[in-house]
Amino acid sequence: MANTSPAVRRAALLASTVAALGALTACGTDGGAATGDTTGAARQSPVTSPPTTAPGSTPAGPGTRPPSGPGAQSPPGAVASDTAGSASASARTDGRCHTSELRASVGRADPGAGQRNFPVVLTNASTRTCTLYGYPGAAFVDASGRQLGPDPRRAPGSPEKVTLPPGHSAWAGLSFASPEVSGARAATPAALLVTPPDERDSLTVAWKGGKVPVGGTASTVTVTVLDAGTGP
Repeated sequence: MANTSPAVRRAALLASTVAALGALTACGTDGGAATGDTTGAARQSPVTSPPTTAPGSTPAGPGTRPPSGPGAQSPPGAVASDTAGSASASARTDGRCHTSELRASVGRADPGAGQRNFPVVLTNASTRTCTLYGYPGAAFVDASGRQLGPDPRRAPGSPEKVTLPPGHSAWAGLSFASPEVSGARAATPAALLVTPPDERDSLTVAWKGGKVPVGGTASTVTVTVLDAGTGP
């Protein structure tokens, strides 16, 4: 076997070391290493970017107001409300005469056998045809608006719908025993409040019929159902 000089052996050892280092570097960059990194990334939760919003705008979400302003469109199914318009339309189409459409008056007394009878008249002062049905409300009041005596009782009767074209009237009879005859406690009202059927607001009529019973025996005041016309 031939002897190798120390210089040659060192050169050969250096070459072997360089070759080994190259093989290790190649192993660190093969497909196995890349696959390991990808698996680790897959275990992480994905990150979702927030939606892009134009400057000055508000992202849509629960409770977001619908668009408004000229040209804005309401979302499907939205219904615009118009309270004033709805109320006006109801007044035009429900058919019933409302207090604001009527004028009240009290006709001439029709005395008989110690009884005093007055026609209470409601006239359609509007420009539409409307209807009345049932009994009007009535109450005597003094100059300060305080009620005198109890509410009148309803006389037996069969209500019928009364149709009132503009300018037409309906009437109900207001009756009571004359206080001078019955001996009931009496007072002289300043006005009679008349409330159309199914209404809450009243019409005020100056009372010119003298004393009315407000308490004691035989002090009952009655009112009849409304009928077409201005009196019996």
